[in-house]
Amino acid sequence: MVFSIRRWTSRIFFILVFSVLLLAVTGGYRWLADAISPVHPYREPKGAALKVFVADPDSPDSKHAADRLRWFYWYGE
Repeated sequence: MVFSIRRWTSRIFFILVFSVLLLAVTGGYRWLADAISPVHPYREPKGAALKVFVADPDSPDSKHAADRLRWFYWYGE
């Protein structure tokens, strides 16, 4: 068996360059994703924020199926 040192060094060099470029691209993607995404997407808003929705009224306590069905279609609950 003949081992060509030149061929093996070129393969090792290719694998090393490929690995370094892969790490650079994945690191760049992570950095870009962190730079674009908001810091806290669910934090309370700052400034003069208002509550613009009304809490749903209590569901009817009746045992009639028609009342519960009407409630379901009206409020979607």
